[in-house]
Amino acid sequence: MKIAVSGKGGVGKTTVAAIWGRQFADAGHRVFLVDADPDANLAAALGVPADKRPQPLIALKDLIQDRTGADPDRVGQYFRLNPHVADLPETYSVEVAGLRLLVLGGIRGGGQGCACPQGAFLKAMLRHLMLERQEVLIADMEAGLEFLGRAAVLGTDALVAVVEPGRRSLETADAIARMGRDLGIKRFGAVLNKVTDAAQVETVRAALPAGMDLLGHVPYSPAVARADLEGRSVLGTDAAVEAALARARERLEALVATETPAGRKKASDTAPVISTEGPKGPSGEISP
Repeated sequence: MKIAVSGKGGVGKTTVAAIWGRQFADAGHRVFLVDADPDANLAAALGVPADKRPQPLIALKDLIQDRTGADPDRVGQYFRLNPHVADLPETYSVEVAGLRLLVLGGIRGGGQGCACPQGAFLKAMLRHLMLERQEVLIADMEAGLEFLGRAAVLGTDALVAVVEPGRRSLETADAIARMGRDLGIKRFGAVLNKVTDAAQVETVRAALPAGMDLLGHVPYSPAVARADLEGRSVLGTDAAVEAALARARERLEALVATETPAGRKKASDTAPVISTEGPKGPSGEISP
């Protein structure tokens, strides 16, 4: 199962990703958690000490240059669109709470879909994780989904938007659903977090985009908020939150089971070359 979790900043998507990852691991699954948010906080949510947190792959410039054939700090270069990355997840991930965590990071500025070595490298990693591996994968994404790319989307079983009771959060969920459909994602779910009033549940359910199922609602938790503020693990901090997310996870599994993923297949190992500028030639490459 491959799940992308997204939402407006501050809604609790990292908490959802961390707890779901732990629950899938407890159920006997091999789990890979992928932090693909520029503001990488998943390691903290899992309780990884600051000195043991994996460095975001986006920061490993020598590695990116080695695999793409281009200096990430320069423009106007040819680089590989499909760099070899299959050997990297185990090397650059850490084991925590019975699962593995890999921090991708994100490209700041210029748009996540930029034609650059960093973008090609991170998309290749997501393609590999989504299409070629058999673990349960949960990707903690920011609200913009351009970073996924169409190839990685082929392996995405469902896109889950984490929302809170608020108009801006619902507007973000609507934008996430529209972008996901444009990319080809077929199944959508929502988790309503930080509920303080039962009436909020039906109000949010009615306001969700068409085709986005409300998987569950989670009560506001001072204990989780305090753990986040203090930089501690959110795991095991509130039994009511974990029970609510367990029910939502069961509904998610039922949603995913309704249809076989269309794109779970092995990605090509070929490595086409691209440049960051210039018109396309007859061969389809972009020349400087």
